Amino acid sequence: MGVAYSVGEVDHLYTFFVQWSPEMYTKDTKKSVRPRYVVGEKNNNNNNNNNNNNNRYLVVEKDKVDAISKLLSKHDTPAAAKNWQIITVKDSKRRPSVCSSEWSEVGETEEDLLPVLCDHSHLLDDQHLERLAAHMPARTQGYPWQLAYSTVVHGTSLKTLYRNMAGLDNPVLLVIKDMHNKVFGGFSTEPFKVSDSCYGTGETFLYSFSPDFKAYRWSGENSYFVRGHLESLQIGGGAGGFGLWLDADLYRGASYSCPTFHNQPLSTQQDFIVQDLEVWTLQN
Repeated sequence: MGVAYSVGEVDHLYTFFVQWSPEMYTKDTKKSVRPRYVVGEKNNNNNNNNNNNNNRYLVVEKDKVDAISKLLSKHDTPAAAKNWQIITVKDSKRRPSVCSSEWSEVGETEEDLLPVLCDHSHLLDDQHLERLAAHMPARTQGYPWQLAYSTVVHGTSLKTLYRNMAGLDNPVLLVIKDMHNKVFGGFSTEPFKVSDSCYGTGETFLYSFSPDFKAYRWSGENSYFVRGHLESLQIGGGAGGFGLWLDADLYRGASYSCPTFHNQPLSTQQDFIVQDLEVWTLQN
């Protein structure tokens, strides 16, 4: 259930809220950890694919919605197409894409919030999101996730992946499907980049749905979280093996048990071929 508003351009709405009522959207406040509403652009079906990468979203708490409605009514803008909605995103069963042309309020659970995907995923469904949400850091919950890289969209190149990460300063979720249709990956507290040393924090983890979901958190034995080379991407390491390794073409990969996470191989085979790969980043 939502209410549509005619408010003009995306940047205008964003600036409007921040300048006139900044307390409603302060990403550093404790209250912003569990928002309940998203103010976002309602795309039409014909332009949906073209608009996804340019959308802006404001995540606000439930008690701010009435105040936003009053502000909009006091500061009228010229008539325009009804491009905006305020929607509720209350629980773990909400839609996997809030950027689609249809918006809905679903469910009543307060705790297990699913990531809100702003683009279509070829790899993640509701069951994947439900499992992953329980292991995501609390500071990521309730914020929209944007597709930063996809082999379907951007081709198979680690250099392109790094280029798409440039300028980002948010956590990222790596999702891989191999040729045996096994889904697995890792969560990094920093975007992937070429580096001379390892980066990341103890919130970094590996996960696998092969066959049942299992997350592998930091063991505390070393800090080999993530390291990027031009020829490979590595997550976890020590004792001669990587928890997850990808080559420069994002075609061949490997997963071994490593001291960083005490993980089992994420796929059914230690060496695997990538079928599809996606990287999602937090949009705040």
